Amino acid sequence: MSNSLSAGSVIRERYQVEALIGQGGMGAVYRVADLRLPGRTCALKVLQTQLRGLAVEGEFGDGRRQFLVEANTLARLDHPNLPKVSDYFALEDYDCLVMDYVPGQDLQQCIQEARRQGRFLPVADVLAWTAQLCDVLAYLHEQQPPVIHGDIKPANIKLTSDGRVKLVDFGLVRPGDPEDPRTLTGFGLRGVASLPYAALEQYAGPGGRVDARTDLYSLGATLYHLVTNRPPASAHERFLDPANLLPPCQVNPALPGSVQQAILTAMQPHPKDRPASVAAWRKLLASPDLPVRSAALADTPEPARTVWLANRWYALLAGLLVLAALILTFLR
Repeated sequence: MSNSLSAGSVIRERYQVEALIGQGGMGAVYRVADLRLPGRTCALKVLQTQLRGLAVEGEFGDGRRQFLVEANTLARLDHPNLPKVSDYFALEDYDCLVMDYVPGQDLQQCIQEARRQGRFLPVADVLAWTAQLCDVLAYLHEQQPPVIHGDIKPANIKLTSDGRVKLVDFGLVRPGDPEDPRTLTGFGLRGVASLPYAALEQYAGPGGRVDARTDLYSLGATLYHLVTNRPPASAHERFLDPANLLPPCQVNPALPGSVQQAILTAMQPHPKDRPASVAAWRKLLASPDLPVRSAALADTPEPARTVWLANRWYALLAGLLVLAALILTFLR
């Protein structure tokens, strides 16, 4: 099998390739037609076996065996914010997943469109999408063993025409088992995970221990990007200099302080400083809008517009007092 599939080619006498819709370090994703079920369109994710061999060492070192474990895990999942996996098979040097094709834009494209128009995405819309992502991540993390996605980012979240988001691209998904560290190892950052959204523990490579808090970091970084139109500084950049992460309210002054606080809490560098679960973190988003209490932000200057909005009533009162003084002066 070549490194790419040409349009019109048929895989396993069932899936006819229509177009390449995505490509990355792990392989590629194609839109295919299911010839056995006319009218059904699927996404065929083609993964390079050689790279999958990096996933786990020891008795699970065979990349293909690991692929089958993960494919079985995905096939059992059933959630409205996930594409359903319907088939998986090996083909020469590649492993293949067949799942629902999700039409529409991904959130990365939504961000790019907003930037071109010189605006931010509506905070209400972003929070509605985030609530759905919290639902699906809670579902994944509650599986036995827990399932860790490992690569949450705007480009891996599709937006359907009815306003529902779908978390796609399970190239890094791991079955997590706190009693067995081997099942908690991810691929790390060997050209696979996305730097601005990857937690510091993912930098450890195949030996890195990940859990639900790892996905939470990526969710916080994704929310940062959605409300600011810019990706956050990577965990590595922040390790070198914490000031590299600009507080989101400085970029988007209309952002509620509670949302900023939730983002920064999810993006704490050390896992123990993040909430233990997505459900616990979600409560921060629903809390009343309070000033950010992070010590790291105490000395950060606010934009002029934010300062004006916070003190506009004092400015108005001062103006009225000056006006009254002038009137009294002329009346004398």
